[in-house]
Order: sequence, then structure tokens, then C-alpha cells
Amino acid sequence: QVQVAESGGGSVQAGDSLRLSCTVSGSLFSNYGMGWFRQASGKERAFVAAISRFGGTTYYADSMKGRFTISRDNAKNIVYLQMSSLAPEDTAIYYCAAGAVYGSGSYAYEAAYAYWGQGTQVTVSS
Repeated sequence: QVQVAESGGGSVQAGDSLRLSCTVSGSLFSNYGMGWFRQASGKERAFVAAISRFGGTTYYADSMKGRFTISRDNAKNIVYLQMSSLAPEDTAIYYCAAGAVYGSGSYAYEAAYAYWGQGTQVTVSS
């Protein structure tokens, strides 16, 4: 059974940086494209960033470009989301997802991911 688990959330001040981690167990990690999504209170879950199976291609939501960096280490079964210049509007629950994603146009869609973590809360204060 594939399990996805996020960690690294917390409360920070505006302008700070934070790194989220996500581990996958129960299957070969390099089988999966990995994505990060977030859900702010009262809003729908939204795409943040994604990375292809071997890390050769990354994808970002427009508002995250230049501030967030996704990376992965297949030897450690882990994917990271490095977030910088955080703002209060980045406050959300951040979810990690794994999926056999096909096609570059699919990475931003929740339906492309079969396995999801429980989420980790990120709170940014002004």
C-alpha cells in the first residue's frame, strides 16, 4: 500500500522561508510524478508545484514561480517544497500527492494523482 506523508509545516512570519518534505513508502518512488497542492480556508484545493519522475522537469503555478522550488531525491524517497518570501496568502494546508502522471499537461490536475498525504499546515503571519 502506497503511503504519502508530509512534514515541515509550521507558523512563520511574512518574508520567511520554509521547507516542506514528503516521503512515499510502499512502492518504487521513481514510478511517480509528485505534486504539491494547497487548500486555504474556504477555498478549493489548488496546484502549487510538481516534478517528473526523475526530476528532469518541474512545473509551478504562476504565483509560485520564483518563490517556490520543488525537488526530489529518489534515493531517499523524498520530495521537497522549498518556499521563500512567504506571505499571509500562502497560509494553507499543503498536500503532497503521488501519481503515474502522463503528459506534461496533467501535472496540475488533482485527478492525475492516486495517492495523497494528510496535509501539513503552513501559517504565515504579517
